[in-house]
Amino acid sequence: MSMRQVLQWGLALVCGLVLASADARAQIAFQPRPSNGLALTPPMGWNSWNGFGCKINEATLRAQADALVSTGMREAGYIYVVVDDCWHGARDAHGDIQPDPVRFPSGIKALAHYVHARGLKFGIYSDAGAGTCQDKPGSRGHEYQDAAQYARWGVDFLKYDWCNAEDLNARSAYATMSDAIRAAGRPMVFSICEWGLHQPAKWGASVGGNLWRTTFDIWDHWSGRGNKGLWLSVTDIIDLQPGLEGAAGPGHWNDPDMLEVGNGGMTDTEYRSHFALWAMLAAPLFAGNDLAHMSKETLAILTAPEIIAIDQDRLGVQGRRVVKRGDQEIWTRPLAGGATAVLFLNRSDTETRIQQDLATLGFSADAEVKVRDAWRRRDMPHAKSQLSAQVPAHGTQVYILTPI
Repeated sequence: MSMRQVLQWGLALVCGLVLASADARAQIAFQPRPSNGLALTPPMGWNSWNGFGCKINEATLRAQADALVSTGMREAGYIYVVVDDCWHGARDAHGDIQPDPVRFPSGIKALAHYVHARGLKFGIYSDAGAGTCQDKPGSRGHEYQDAAQYARWGVDFLKYDWCNAEDLNARSAYATMSDAIRAAGRPMVFSICEWGLHQPAKWGASVGGNLWRTTFDIWDHWSGRGNKGLWLSVTDIIDLQPGLEGAAGPGHWNDPDMLEVGNGGMTDTEYRSHFALWAMLAAPLFAGNDLAHMSKETLAILTAPEIIAIDQDRLGVQGRRVVKRGDQEIWTRPLAGGATAVLFLNRSDTETRIQQDLATLGFSADAEVKVRDAWRRRDMPHAKSQLSAQVPAHGTQVYILTPI
């Protein structure tokens, strides 16, 4: 072996050792964080962004908390009141984040107390970058300081966004805030809002996330994209969910973004489909409308008990799309106790009949099953060998099938 070959071999060995050392350090850095024991079913609540954007203040938040109680939504399971972007003021002389003194003159701690007094939990928003999506102070370099401040205020839920964070490693950034929350000593549901850019379904649970966004932001449309493709409609989002099912389960959920039900961009039929599809996906259910001024139809959709029961099923298995024939789709989801939720979706512009053999839905070819209409909350005639339904344009039919 020549001296040159010796040197090359030695350099390769050193480089290999350095890389191995770096890999070892990375393995240590990303040891799975312990579960916080929260969100054993998909969390439910209300978030300010979809309905109000930056037009928020403490009076608005208090009114929404009151409405969760007066409308019966709290009893239906909606317990988190989350203030999204634009609550922020400046940092004080010690670097502690403060609320906007004009929008929130009583302070965040007083607002959290108001929410807690109504049997609800309080959530807040921050960002992994130096600035939020609306250019308010982010948490970069202040993770432990901000988590401690949230704990002092009585925060129960943190939505952590990804604007102005392009040069960060996503998994590391979210692990840092997860560790900061744990060090703060107050349990908080940790919502990873990274838009699915770095496949958080593969690592979100390992850094202590309870839910993680799977796509860019939703907008209030049935189909088509907006804002140069960055805003996704309900059907656009649905098409991005197959294949993510294995990541979901008690304490850690795929998040296809918040609900648009009642915000005015879709029909009630489309909102019913939106809500039912999210339930089949075991998605977190965060209303985003003005709860204090919603229609009876909107309230009925948001509080549909048997659709919510599918979403909150304790087995925690995310539904799958098992049939796609053009504009016809069928989704199934196994439920605790041996039943199966089945959703027929008609994406076309005209009413249509959808039918399918029970074998495709997970039953034996000659099976006979009990059929429960989850929207209408009534038992239907038993189905034998196949299930069929008339489905309105852009509509769904949702059934609970129980083997006999």
